[in-house]
Amino acid sequence: MIEFMDNAIYLNLTNYVDCMKKKATLNERYWTRVLSFFSGIGMMAASLLTISHYFLANFPESIFEGSFCDISTFLNCDSSAFSVISQVMGIPIGYFGLIIGGLVALGALFPSDRFERTNTFIALVNVLGVLSLFFYAVFVLHSLCLLCSGYYIFSIVSFILFWRYGIGKGEKRFPSRFFRPSIKMLITFACITLLGAYGMINYHTAKEKVRESVADKIVKQFYELPVVNDPSFLSPFWTVKSTGYFEDAPIRVIEFLDFLCPDCLFLTQQLNKLKEEFAGKINIAFQFFPLEAGCNTVVDKDLHPGACELAYIAAYDPSKFVAIHDELFANFNAARDPEWRLELAVRHGVEDALTDSATKDMVSTIVQTGIEYERTSDVYAHGIRSTPTMIINGRMIIGTLPYEHMRAIFQALVDESEGGKKFLENWVPAKVRH
Repeated sequence: MIEFMDNAIYLNLTNYVDCMKKKATLNERYWTRVLSFFSGIGMMAASLLTISHYFLANFPESIFEGSFCDISTFLNCDSSAFSVISQVMGIPIGYFGLIIGGLVALGALFPSDRFERTNTFIALVNVLGVLSLFFYAVFVLHSLCLLCSGYYIFSIVSFILFWRYGIGKGEKRFPSRFFRPSIKMLITFACITLLGAYGMINYHTAKEKVRESVADKIVKQFYELPVVNDPSFLSPFWTVKSTGYFEDAPIRVIEFLDFLCPDCLFLTQQLNKLKEEFAGKINIAFQFFPLEAGCNTVVDKDLHPGACELAYIAAYDPSKFVAIHDELFANFNAARDPEWRLELAVRHGVEDALTDSATKDMVSTIVQTGIEYERTSDVYAHGIRSTPTMIINGRMIIGTLPYEHMRAIFQALVDESEGGKKFLENWVPAKVRH
């Protein structure tokens, strides 16, 4: 009897193992399933980081928050976060990567023929999308997000696993391998994706709706910032001049900018809208601060080759500064090309700027004002350590802010200058006011 039970158990175990072998995917190799699982987890992790960065960059909830991952002009995530491909109908593009990564991981944990055929099809669509995004980022945005790159790598690994070791490996015909998904599974996955997308749209909409209340919070935090002095040498290069004296305008912006900084481009686009709305009430002084070692010894960063050249070109003839400034930011990607920079100088008749000692001295003098501010980081010796950095009516803001937040700050400054009700004073601690 015992021997009979042992044989029965053995047969059941054998049948179970045989059954699992039939269901085993990726050519029944254990290591390929493990690798597939971790590639899916990697895709999910990278997607979550890109989603987080998207909302952090576009919907900061504090004046001290903002986008990150700006390593250089080329390697940065801000260009992607602010681009038209960052979201679809309010859904961050990383959301779709999160779903795909989850399906890959689940397919490795719960293998079946139908699941693998469906994931193989999805892997093909995904890798085509990844390649499209990569080429768009490199050749249109001229930048590459490291978070996105992580997703690209894990996606390619996942595709290779399905291609080299997946079901139908011996099939010579391409369609028979990649175009045999389970329609039921596809419909199920699509429904789940749509439900999640609906929730993401609502979350995005809620973020937009609370911008006004967040803007009030930003203004409160702005007034709580410590007061700093204007630079000892205020740049004579102004992008907006509403009054003869800088200090006479209700809104006074001193911007430390780099012509090759992606976030500086974003800030400039914001200010271009705001200067129209607050026409006659705003002065904006442009303090050159190229993040290139050739002309900037204030901060140990050599991120943007060519930024010094652009500063010289823009500073050579003050009467042409605004026109050159506008053209540079309007052709942000082209400005990285040395030949284009030379053509720009010739076009504006300032080709001598690259060798003119007086121009270089002027730019150096402006850059050196960055050492006048107390350090704002343990890493760097001085307060001006990155671009963009703004000093708005004596208060320093490092980084960018959404248009709504900038507008709220500007409106509060105008209200204050016109003798309106200073409701914000109730928010500022007494020790700060006095």
